[in-house]
Amino acid sequence: MGVGRFVYTPILPLMHSQAGLSSSHGAALATANYIGYLVGALVGILIPAAVRSATVMRTSLVVLVATLALMPATHDGSAWFVLRLVAGIASALIFMIAVSAMLSHLRSHAQHLAGWAFGGVGAGIALSGVLVFILGSIGTWRSAWWAAAALALVCAAAAWALTPEPSPTATAAGPGAPGRPRTDRWFTAVFVSYFLEGTGYIIAGTFLVAAIDHTAGGRVGSGAWIVVGLAALPSCAVWAWLSRRWSRPILLLVALLIQAVGIALPAVVAGVGPALISAFLFGATFLGVGSLALGIGAHLQFPRAVALLTTGYSVGQILGPLAVTPLLHDGYHQALLAGAAVVLAAALSAAALRFRFPDHVGVVHEPSHSNNQHAETPQGARSVPSAIAETIA
Repeated sequence: MGVGRFVYTPILPLMHSQAGLSSSHGAALATANYIGYLVGALVGILIPAAVRSATVMRTSLVVLVATLALMPATHDGSAWFVLRLVAGIASALIFMIAVSAMLSHLRSHAQHLAGWAFGGVGAGIALSGVLVFILGSIGTWRSAWWAAAALALVCAAAAWALTPEPSPTATAAGPGAPGRPRTDRWFTAVFVSYFLEGTGYIIAGTFLVAAIDHTAGGRVGSGAWIVVGLAALPSCAVWAWLSRRWSRPILLLVALLIQAVGIALPAVVAGVGPALISAFLFGATFLGVGSLALGIGAHLQFPRAVALLTTGYSVGQILGPLAVTPLLHDGYHQALLAGAAVVLAAALSAAALRFRFPDHVGVVHEPSHSNNQHAETPQGARSVPSAIAETIA
């Protein structure tokens, strides 16, 4: 999924220079993928059985590989739009089914393993970045898409035997559930923050490589995208470890502030060093912000919290590239600054969580990994896969 969804970012400069893709059309193709991701997420919410189906998973893997292989087969912008839309749908289904599989197979293991599993997205980003970095000097935009399809095919073969969870393990409390705490105002704050994060982060997620290539020159942008993936790979595990020592609202605020700096950096300081620092800060935070926000939503016990947060985030991703399209005529500096400003607004909303945040809404029983007994854990310490289980259920 990391390859199929994010390889477009490092290939975008090649399509600009070799395929005649305009900046506005490039933004439209990015938006198509995000619309597809929202559609896939809604399918998972409305048809829960879909994310517990090995057939759906394998079909999605095949479809995602096919969309990558077909991109260089045409020069038609409408066909590209449809392919990226379908790739988004398949990506969302693969992601949710992978989470379902984690719930089934990692339940009795240490929680940090789930963080590393989420790091697969970062590994896909890094590997696709390596491919485009190499092919940028010896190949074309077409060969980059075909290489990405080949890489995704290898990953699909490795994931083919993955078995999703056969039945739900958790149910979200309904609006009338007895004893549900009143956490509406805190959920509103995290929802607004996560929506703004989806809007702001995706601007960098779409245009960061092109922006760095424009300012630093050469193939620095593709190299920076490799750094993004390598930084993202351990990020969820690291943020999960930090959340055992500091509260999630504080960590969410810090992560968003770091991300805002990372997005703005290449727009205000040129050069290879700032570009690589920007890539590291962005990669180290964008998956972590998601895990922290979803964890907070689950902690607050708001009905269908993860479903609502994911939907808001997906809508933000659709709006981000569209909102900055008028700013792309003179390069990407203004777009990155706009993205950083939106993420900063997300941080301000996250800061509101600190006011009387209900740290101890409840306790849940989770397996203790030091022995075979069950230990009581604060509700806020639930793992992200457990949180997403509420959506799947």
